[in-house]
Amino acid sequence: MGGRRSGGRRRRRPREPVALWWGLFAAVGALAVWVWSWRLALLAVLLWCVYEFIGVPTVCRMMTRQGFSCREPVRGRLFACGREHQELKVEAIRRLVGLRPVVRASSGPAVRERGAVVHSRAARTRLAQADLLVLATAAAGTVVALIGSLLGLTA
Repeated sequence: MGGRRSGGRRRRRPREPVALWWGLFAAVGALAVWVWSWRLALLAVLLWCVYEFIGVPTVCRMMTRQGFSCREPVRGRLFACGREHQELKVEAIRRLVGLRPVVRASSGPAVRERGAVVHSRAARTRLAQADLLVLATAAAGTVVALIGSLLGLTA
């Protein structure tokens, strides 16, 4: 996972107007305030959480064996650019929520490039600070929205 695909070319990051998504969140939030509906406010929070988990165009950000952050484009903060980086990201998320990482047999010998530092798996499975903050906030927002909707069913 050197950050390059076959032919030495990066995948293109999808071009999409992110402002449209934020406009949707703002519109639902403004509508919730206007009609004074906590259910619409919870819907706005839940939409934002789902967007951050699976929809936002971002980069992989998992640490490569050489110690650099992977810059391959991905969609959603829960996903990575390839199989190896996805395994690292799943392990990092499991550590974040307090679960033990799944111990697997090595997927192959570590590829050592001349003059490159190969970082340990524990160091490579740390989430980037930005992803850590947004994932924790989105998880908390999801929990609040689910509890609020369950309490709303009884009221």
